Amino acid sequence: MTADPAESPVTGPDWLTAWRTAPITSADALRRFDGLPGLAPSALLGRWRGIGLATGHPLDGLLEALGWHGKAFESVERVHPLLFRGASGTPVALDPALMPVSLALRCPTLARSSPVAAAFRAALPMLTTRAPAARLDRLVYRGKSSAAMLYHRQPIIDHFRAVDNDRVLGLMELPGSQEPYLFLLTRERDLI
Repeated sequence: MTADPAESPVTGPDWLTAWRTAPITSADALRRFDGLPGLAPSALLGRWRGIGLATGHPLDGLLEALGWHGKAFESVERVHPLLFRGASGTPVALDPALMPVSLALRCPTLARSSPVAAAFRAALPMLTTRAPAARLDRLVYRGKSSAAMLYHRQPIIDHFRAVDNDRVLGLMELPGSQEPYLFLLTRERDLI
C-alpha cells in the first residue's frame, strides 16, 4: 500500500491538517464531509479523542474550553457521547440531557467564558453517569448511508464518515442550529 503524498500518518490529509489550524466555511466543510466514505456502526467501537473543527459555528471551541475528551462506544447500544476530563484527568461520561445546549447556542461567548468553565468543572461530579446516553445506527444522511449516533434524551444526531481506519469526521445535526457543528474523532489505540 503506497501513501498518498498529500497525507502524513501523523497529521492526515492536507485539508484536515489545515482545518485544524484555521476555520473553513460550512459549505467547504460539508463538501469534505460528503466526499468521505460511510462506515458501519461497529467500526466505531472503542474510545475516541475528540476535537472540534472550526467553521464559525456557535459551539466552536466550547467543548474544548470545558475539557471535552471525546466519545466511548462500548457497543452499538451502549454509547457515552460526552466524555470530559475529570478532576484526576481521567475521562468521565456526562449525561447530555443535563447540558444546556440551547443556551450555549444563544449565548456562545458567555458559554466559553472562564466563569462558566469554572462552574462547569465544579458541577462535573453532578453531571456524570454510568448509563449509556446514546446508541448507534446506520442512517442515510446527505445521500450516503453511514454510522450515526442517536442521543437518548436530546434531539441530536451525530453522523460519521471515515477519514481513515483511526479517524472519523463527525457532524452534529442539532435542531435550532442553522449550520452543522463538525468534529474529528481519533481512535485511542492503546485501549483496543
